[in-house]
Amino acid sequence: MSEQSKTHFGYQEVDVDDKAGLVAGVFHSVASRYDLMNDLMSGGIHRLWKRFTIELSGVRKGHSVLDIAGGTGDLAGKFAEIVGAEGRVVLADINESMLNVGRDKLLDQGKVDPLSYAQADAQYLPFADNSFDCVTIAFGLRNVTDKDLALRSMLRVLKPGGRLLVLEFSKPTNDLLSKAYDAYSFNVLPKLGQLIAGDADSYQYLAESIRMHPDQETLKEMMLEAGFEQCEFFNMTGGIVALHRGLKPW
Repeated sequence: MSEQSKTHFGYQEVDVDDKAGLVAGVFHSVASRYDLMNDLMSGGIHRLWKRFTIELSGVRKGHSVLDIAGGTGDLAGKFAEIVGAEGRVVLADINESMLNVGRDKLLDQGKVDPLSYAQADAQYLPFADNSFDCVTIAFGLRNVTDKDLALRSMLRVLKPGGRLLVLEFSKPTNDLLSKAYDAYSFNVLPKLGQLIAGDADSYQYLAESIRMHPDQETLKEMMLEAGFEQCEFFNMTGGIVALHRGLKPW
């Protein structure tokens, strides 16, 4: 088998064609406990990371927003409040289980307009060119098989001048923090996953997939190469998480 037909699933090398199914299995397994695990894993700090993402999005009343890998709807729900009835928010996720959990949660919160839902692959977004003022992907890009293809797909559906925001685990900027983070990720996370979600393996994959994801500067370069401009990133929690932002040229 040629090297081009291989990719990483965590630390494993797998066939490119198999990765999406393996990732799907992870999220089918954890969907029902996803929000609870997020709170436990991050000590609730993920809410601050997401709030900062919304603040930097520039989204206003009447805007169109696409939230890719939107999962349980944290970002989409907030964007729906901002854009109002004149706007449009699409919660997209490749994983049916995650999409169902997100839709049910938002419906339970009484959020109907302007939300819609799409089961969609970030690499092949089923939307027209120049459709959205803002595209977000939070903690999803590292699971995509071909990140360059996905970034170009996001660029295509953005309106000229529109913003992409990529919120993702990244590389700690301090060696001591990095060592502590590794110890937590590989010793505590899988045990938490077993205890709360009945699934240690999925959280082992989570820790490994974070280590295989491009670092801050590399992802910035990938965005520039995909065609975005004015690309920048903001480290949070010592670089454990980074928010990347880029604009589609006019």
